[in-house]
This record gives sequence, C-alpha cells and structure tokens, in this order.
Amino acid sequence: MEIDFTKMHGNGNDFILIDEYDRIAIPDEMKGQFAAIYCDRRFGIGADGVIYLSRSKESEIRMRLFQPDQSEAEMCGNGIRCLVKYAYDAGYVREACQVETAAGDMRVLMGYRGDEFMATITMAAPKFERADIPATGSGEYRERIGDFDVYAVNTGVPHAVIPVASVDSVDVAVAAPPIRRHPTFPNGANVNFVEKTGENMIRVRTFERGVESETLSCGTGATAAAAVMNRIGLVGETVSVDTEGGPLVVYLKAGARLEGPAVTVYSGTILF
Repeated sequence: MEIDFTKMHGNGNDFILIDEYDRIAIPDEMKGQFAAIYCDRRFGIGADGVIYLSRSKESEIRMRLFQPDQSEAEMCGNGIRCLVKYAYDAGYVREACQVETAAGDMRVLMGYRGDEFMATITMAAPKFERADIPATGSGEYRERIGDFDVYAVNTGVPHAVIPVASVDSVDVAVAAPPIRRHPTFPNGANVNFVEKTGENMIRVRTFERGVESETLSCGTGATAAAAVMNRIGLVGETVSVDTEGGPLVVYLKAGARLEGPAVTVYSGTILF
C-alpha cells in the first residue's frame, strides 16, 4: 500500500502530515502504531508526531495528532500551523478557518509574508484552576517538586511551567521526567523551563509528554510559559518567546493567541 506524506515543521517541532481529507489512509486502530514506526529518526522518517488532516462536521478541517509513544495528544500549537499551511496550499481553506481538535475548535488566521508562511491561532484560554494544587498568597497554583517551584496551567494540553534564572543551567533530560510524571498531573504534563530575558521577552525549553524528550519548540508550551510569567507579573500581554527552534509571539489580551511560522520540508510516498 502506498501512502503519501508531507514532512513539515514549526520552529523545528517536526511532523509527518497524512492527508485524509478525501479518504482514510491509515485506519484508526493503526494510527498510533504508524506514528511509533515512522517517527523513529533512525528507522523511520523521523518526527515529533504524525498529524492526520481530515474533514470536520463543524469546522473547515480536523486535526488529530499521534505521538511516538502511540498516544493521541489533545492538540499542538506548532502542529496546527503546519496543518493549516498544508490545507491552505492545497486549497482546502483560505486566510481564516476553524480547526477541530480534541481540545476544542481553534480559530486560525494565516497567509504568506513574502516567502514565509505565518499563522496566528486563537488558543484555549489558559486554565490555572487546579483543586489538587495549593494556591499561594497571590492566587497562583504551584507546588514544590524536587528543586523547583512548578506552576500548573492548561493551554489545551497540561503543562508544568518552571521559572529559572537560566534555562541553560538546567539539565532538561534529567530534571523534567520526574515532573512530567508527578502525581500532580494525573495525565502527565509537558515540562517547560522559562527564563526572563528582557522586557516582555522570555526563553523556553520544553520536554514534551508523548515524545519523551526535549523538542526544539512547543506552541502550547510557549503559550503556557508566557501565561504564567504574565500572571506573576514578569511580562506584559504581548510576549516574545525564544524557543530552541526559533521565535514565537504570544498575545494574552482577552485569552491567548499564538503567532509563528510553518515550513514544508518535503513530500514523499511510503510503501506501507
């Protein structure tokens, strides 16, 4: 069986995109296994996840994301930008569309600025309400886990946000896993170490649940980090976020919006 795919990335957070707009390419019961096989960077194509694009009953398009551990993620900010770029280039959507995800419907504005494709996603409003985490005097939900003060926030996906003096001083591969699996997060969490680098500027390094390693960028993580840093008074409502894979911008006025690029790397065919 031949399966067409497109390799894409958002700030180095890379994906294999499978177009199921007109027909199912991978049966649902095989989608997780397919991701485990082809996300492998030595024996497969290599990616942080597999995105399946399909039609939606309520929105223009639907996104499903399966990760290398075969789990299905609720959504992904960098992944949505890749999804809409593909859909835009294919003529499935125009400059504005709504994307159905497991975390809810997301509005997206998109287009080319010269040769660069940019998209702005209206994200799920950050949620700080966690009954299992004690609130500090300022009303923030945080917990001491190991050597870190950990803030819990959900931006469509559960996140742990840890402000640090320098993200380069953190051994992410060692420090993140105990937090990612801590009982505070019943479904696990992405772990973000965040450093304030200037006025309304932060730098973030993220260990992603499901990938089980540090990725070059995480859109929901950038949003979560900006939301926490704003909430504790360290940045304003427009935040420049520097990730290992490049810059993003988070707008926090009246909810949250994430702006960043998406890139098509190449297309190919798998003999599956």
